[in-house]
Amino acid sequence: MSKIIEKEFFSENVAKIVLDAPEIALSRKPGHFVIIKIDKKGERIPLTIASSNPDKGTVTLVVQKVGVTSAKLLALEVGDEIEDVVGPLGMATHIEKVGTVLCAGGGVGVAPLLPIVEGFKKAGNRVITVLAARNKDLVILEEQMREFSDEVIVMTDDGSSGKKGLVTAGMEEVIQREKVDLSVVIGPAIMMKFAALTTKKYNIKTYASLNTIMVDGTGMCGACRVTVGGKTKFVCVDGPEFDAHQVDFEQMMSRLGAYKDQEVAAYQKYLETEEIAG
Repeated sequence: MSKIIEKEFFSENVAKIVLDAPEIALSRKPGHFVIIKIDKKGERIPLTIASSNPDKGTVTLVVQKVGVTSAKLLALEVGDEIEDVVGPLGMATHIEKVGTVLCAGGGVGVAPLLPIVEGFKKAGNRVITVLAARNKDLVILEEQMREFSDEVIVMTDDGSSGKKGLVTAGMEEVIQREKVDLSVVIGPAIMMKFAALTTKKYNIKTYASLNTIMVDGTGMCGACRVTVGGKTKFVCVDGPEFDAHQVDFEQMMSRLGAYKDQEVAAYQKYLETEEIAG
């Protein structure tokens, strides 16, 4: 069991949740994730760790309401307990001094990007961060990103914050004015696909943190498999970060949508049940 220590909404459907998880907090590194199960009959969902505090024994997750489990999680309050929190899982980000690192985050992908930005900055790199969202209300962790970035560029679809345009426009702006040695991108699959196409034009080594369907998190079920460089990889144990120029994003997006109808139906049933209960 893991208790909710703190909860803060960034927007109507996105919240920061701080959990009591001392063992995970001690061993977690940038890039690691956890798999949670809210109750005994609940499904297991992966969530990347946004930050941790080993002294307090806490880990911070940023959750977006997209289905039944995430809706149930955001409905919990401080003091409530979660049945299972398993982690840290996956391979940690390889961080070293390389020069200039261009980090790009879209939507809630900004949360797992934060510890990576911090890690590269502390390793002595020049770090430029591009944050992207549909509008200003969905831009998260901007202040925290500025703390560890030499520069932060905000891009919004409607121009309500920062500059109007997609994440790739912000990336191009940086690439065309200075030498970039490495890029890290995290966000929706379609965003990572086009971010990877952008850096590929300039032959910039790029890593993408993939957000596939996941069940056990140990490489046994195969639900998270992706094709990278023509070979099958498992995101939970081989990733979540891979060479973005080698990822078959089309296949990945197709697999992400495999259960869309069932997910929509389950969420609608959940909303109807909540309405009746309310």
